[in-house]
Amino acid sequence: MPILGSIIKQAITIRGRIPARKNIQKQQLKQLNKLLSKAQFTSFGEQYSFSEILLSEDPIKGFKKTVPIFDYQSIFELWWYRALQGEKDVCWPGKINYFALSSGTSESASKHIPVTKDMIKAIQKGTIKQILSTKHFDFSEEQYETEALFVGGSTNLNYNGTYFSGDLSGITTGTQPRWFQNFSLPGPEIRSQTNWEKKLEDLVLNAKKWNVGFICGVPAWIQILFERIIKHYNVQTIHDVWPNLAVFVHGGVSVQPYKNSINALCAKQLIYLDTYMASEGFIAYQERPNEQQSMKLMTDNSMFFEFIPFNEENFDSDGNVKPNATAIDITEVKLNQDYALLITNCAGAWRYLIGDTVKFTDLKRCEIIVTGRTKHFLSLCGEHLSVDNMNRAIKLTAKDLDLNVNEYCVVGKPNKGLFAHHWYIGTDKQADAGALKEKLDNYLKELNDDYATERKHALNDVIITLLPNQTFIDFLASKNKLGGQSKFPRVLKGKQLNEWLAFLEKNKK
Repeated sequence: MPILGSIIKQAITIRGRIPARKNIQKQQLKQLNKLLSKAQFTSFGEQYSFSEILLSEDPIKGFKKTVPIFDYQSIFELWWYRALQGEKDVCWPGKINYFALSSGTSESASKHIPVTKDMIKAIQKGTIKQILSTKHFDFSEEQYETEALFVGGSTNLNYNGTYFSGDLSGITTGTQPRWFQNFSLPGPEIRSQTNWEKKLEDLVLNAKKWNVGFICGVPAWIQILFERIIKHYNVQTIHDVWPNLAVFVHGGVSVQPYKNSINALCAKQLIYLDTYMASEGFIAYQERPNEQQSMKLMTDNSMFFEFIPFNEENFDSDGNVKPNATAIDITEVKLNQDYALLITNCAGAWRYLIGDTVKFTDLKRCEIIVTGRTKHFLSLCGEHLSVDNMNRAIKLTAKDLDLNVNEYCVVGKPNKGLFAHHWYIGTDKQADAGALKEKLDNYLKELNDDYATERKHALNDVIITLLPNQTFIDFLASKNKLGGQSKFPRVLKGKQLNEWLAFLEKNKK
């Protein structure tokens, strides 16, 4: 009898009965006051009069009126660069010892996102919340006795004499409490491996030693790991090696384009749990089973949220926020509207445009889905196509044509005096580009009325280029972005587009 599993399940069930605080507005006001109070004597806090905001009648209103909206470029050039040089008390009390490296999906150069002890604690708290939420999924006692495999960045961080830098997953894994490390895989040696190919090899060689029931990581790399394990052990499915594997906790990108491929590698259906973990912190997690995999926004975990309606009044055609953009708080949001997410966190991000767009699916539960990136909406002529639209259309098309489409990207371009969308689609099966184009185009028309309208007018063509899935992985490898939190951008523009086209030309067969 799984005694330990029984104890863990009972503990999670009992803890889950403790009623959660329902008033989201009060939660958010409390978080903002805590953040302002802690940072009021930093350079940033003194510049923007945090002490006065705290004493005001309406701190949220005062905060929005006094502190401007920042994107990465503006906050780094004005403030974060000082913390990077080792200066204390810039945007958060003390010295920043860790910086998460993030290429985002819009710029090629690495961003340096500050990570503090307070943020690491908040991430740990969020992780515990997600573990406690498993009571809603009714896992067996035996499931709680299996092991959790985390496939993330290296814990072997870079140190330049002033700060450590690396993937957020490497920073947080390396700073986990000892009790938590005892329940997770792999061991310290594999976790610290910086060579992604060597890490994959080590994971494969050790796979049969482990009783993996939960696996966590970015979908593309989990799929590659499954494929290599199956090939190495000459078995049919991943469940021939890990019979108790039941749960895939994923994040970074939508799992939708990968589901068919991952399911094909399994003997039984996995439970997919979505998480919203960014370099700026743990934002949301999937608390309960639901078809959309909507995630609960963590409104009581050292983060204050604002939302900018993602429309032409607030953003220009390149996805840049306009100077007079209007941000609303969580009490003003509406269902099924795209919002650019602004965060204020416990690491010195203040009214920070994270670059993601979200949509609320349940206001009472405060549940969201991530719909795309502010700079990854295609709208050459008013079609307003989101990454969420693209993912859904790709999934439906692939299912109809029995294809495994793992990676894709889209480029907007001039075409015969009007415009076209050029899709680069990864598949390892023979496919009819004409049939794929027709189905994809029709699904996009069903999903997006603006797209359907523009296909009759200014958007005069859809162009399809089929490529092996490996081409997308090879491109990431050429940019030294294999593994960890790296992912292929869905919409290519500017420098990234030029690099992609040059790569395809160089590797043309």
